[in-house]
Amino acid sequence: MTATHRELTAEEVRRVCDPQSFDFETTEELPSLSEIIGQPRVVEALDFGVGMASYGFNIFALGAPGSGKTTLITRFLRQRAAEQPVPDDWCYVTDFKDTRRPRALRLPAGWGRRLRDDMKELVDHLRKAIPKTLESEEYQQERKRVLREIEEQQEAIFQKLQEQARARGFALIRTPVGLILTPAVNGQPLTERQYEALPEETREKLERLRADLSKRVERGMRRIRELEKEGQARVKELERQIATLAVGPVIDELREKYAALPEVVDYLEQVREDVIDHVDDFRETSEATGLPEALRAMAEEQRFIRYAVNVIIDNAETKGAPVVVENNPTFTNLIGRLEHRALFGALVTDFTMIKPGALHRANGGYLVLNARDVLINPYAWEVLKRALKSREIRTESLGEQLGLISTVSLEPEPIPLDVKVVLIGSPLLYYLLHYYDEDFQELFKVQADFAPQMERTPETERQYALFVRTICEEEGLRPFHRSAVARIVEYGSRLVGDQQKLSTRFGPIADLVREAHYRASRNGHDVVTGDDVTEAVRASIYRRNRIEERIQEMIAEGTLLVNTDGKVVGQVNGLSVLQLGDYAFGKPTRVSARTFIGRGGIVDIEREVQLGGPIHSKGVLILSGYLGGQYATETPLSLSASLVFEQSYEEVEGDSASSAELYALLSSISGIPLRQDLAVTGSIDQHGHIQPVGGVTEKVEGFFDVCRLKGLTGTQGVIIPARNVRHLMLREDVVEAVRRGEFHIYPVETVDEGLELLTGMPAGERGPDGTFPEGTVHRAVMDRLIEWAEVMKEHAHPEEVVTDEHREAVEEPLAPV
Repeated sequence: MTATHRELTAEEVRRVCDPQSFDFETTEELPSLSEIIGQPRVVEALDFGVGMASYGFNIFALGAPGSGKTTLITRFLRQRAAEQPVPDDWCYVTDFKDTRRPRALRLPAGWGRRLRDDMKELVDHLRKAIPKTLESEEYQQERKRVLREIEEQQEAIFQKLQEQARARGFALIRTPVGLILTPAVNGQPLTERQYEALPEETREKLERLRADLSKRVERGMRRIRELEKEGQARVKELERQIATLAVGPVIDELREKYAALPEVVDYLEQVREDVIDHVDDFRETSEATGLPEALRAMAEEQRFIRYAVNVIIDNAETKGAPVVVENNPTFTNLIGRLEHRALFGALVTDFTMIKPGALHRANGGYLVLNARDVLINPYAWEVLKRALKSREIRTESLGEQLGLISTVSLEPEPIPLDVKVVLIGSPLLYYLLHYYDEDFQELFKVQADFAPQMERTPETERQYALFVRTICEEEGLRPFHRSAVARIVEYGSRLVGDQQKLSTRFGPIADLVREAHYRASRNGHDVVTGDDVTEAVRASIYRRNRIEERIQEMIAEGTLLVNTDGKVVGQVNGLSVLQLGDYAFGKPTRVSARTFIGRGGIVDIEREVQLGGPIHSKGVLILSGYLGGQYATETPLSLSASLVFEQSYEEVEGDSASSAELYALLSSISGIPLRQDLAVTGSIDQHGHIQPVGGVTEKVEGFFDVCRLKGLTGTQGVIIPARNVRHLMLREDVVEAVRRGEFHIYPVETVDEGLELLTGMPAGERGPDGTFPEGTVHRAVMDRLIEWAEVMKEHAHPEEVVTDEHREAVEEPLAPV
């Protein structure tokens, strides 16, 4: 190993947060959080989306799960909504011209319940006033006079008809079925025998007279019926006058009260006309006397249901604009529903059974929806888009829309929609909708992209403290000591895997705060300490790392073969990361290579058996580029090789093991053994530069745990890309091992640096003559490849050998014929 190679110190492998950097002792001294942390792009997008009143500027907030999108956006919207005016009330009332289409009324906030109460008082007043007026002595006398006058006129007509019949020898007899003309002598009707005894001529004459009299009687009866209708009309008009007198003053008073609302005034006029036209409904009736009490009350209520006011949105108690978070955005929960009730075996409904949806409640404010929930509920996405495009809420039954219900129902008047919708979802969902749904781009023009991380600065560390304070205040948790906040800050850097960043996925942060509070209560602490947070982190890992421990046990007992000491040719310890749910851990794996003479190139066994993903296969192919550029500029590359992840039975993906594969390959070619007490991670490019990889913290910890189980020797360690140093946030036990010199972490930038660490030999630099110095790794590789090329040339088939003379003969142009 070269003495000049750099090794990381304990301070470089974990960035600690000094509790003394905070200006508070506990979070109880801090104010609550009043802004979105670490998301300036989101804040700008929300500001723009909220302030933009034009069509289609709704918001889609996209980010990783656990980013706290819903909580942060809801808090932001409520702050803005508190400064905005309260929206109007909305009511449904009867449209007396078409009762199947209830009418929507818009009233200032708080006036909806006033109108409802006023209409109830109006009906209660009329139910008492109209029957009382109809029973008054003045009304009864006038009604009797009208009926008596009609009866006198009818009687006069009847008497006249009788006289005309008597003068012609007939009698006019009243029967239940009407008036009958029959021959009579001296006013006495003839019997049938007497009539048959009359002479033929007399009978014929009587029949002619009967026909003439019948026409007169028919005209008289028509007049009598007309008088009867006239009497009914006069009585009805009398009742209308009585009803007008009863309802007029009350309606006029209401008209004056609602004079500033023309729609309400027009509705009150319709109520006046309907009451006058339906006076009989206000009479005391005994039709329902025989019914049970419940049915009698229902029947009584239905008589006057058309005068009710259904206040579907009541903003009397609302402060500012509404912010509605709908957690179950179904078809009916979005646009409302028409309820039904069973009545005598049938389902019936009326406008009072119209129920509001989330769009109604959020009208004039903001509606927050989870995009996935909207999409998985049948027809919810379509009805949401239709409402936003038409800018109105049309309450309808899903059964009717699908043609499943054919009964007569209601068609409520649509309500104008003025709402700002905020959809919350994953980036994948956003881009899928953007690509496949042409309406999406038109309706959701504002993108609020939540970043998964933010810069770690003293200011953002303090914002973490404010976040902890807010969680404690909202959920009644113990205050956190500044040492506990410091541990949470470090946890935030570990979550994002970067010493210079902090995670903005506040779901896991909030869960850690809650569990630390629980640990503090178990430990009898009034204030949550740093040790409580550390215990909470360890307990969380313990609940999830059973499989990790089992893998480490299998390595320690020799079931899974991983060497942590000695040297081996063509073999190196590679590092991978396994993700199981929300828990990731590092897993050391033996990477081995076998090389031999041939022209087969590098065979990736993982790819051949379809266990290698495309990115892993790309990394292996890059090895061929490196080998060709490094060793085959003048001599053809005569090489066959195989690479494999030993004892790997699951799919291998990613190129982070490409450097380990190259080291194993070069070791196999040169015959130089590699140290087994070092593990390697990092990808390479075709020029031999080591590129950064993901999960470096978990990879280092995974190999450390294996080394600790097998016994730390003081020489073990990990080789990582130099550009990954900032991504290390190792556990405290690993940091202590580094500090004591029991474990080592080496950052490298090139393949040569890694070779020197693994072999203990210089890698070697190509000289002016194109060769590598003796005693270097590259010289050993180059010599072996030249040797194999010579062997290949000696054993080549004659047809495969092309001499310079042959080549010149082939390339010489033919002479013209």
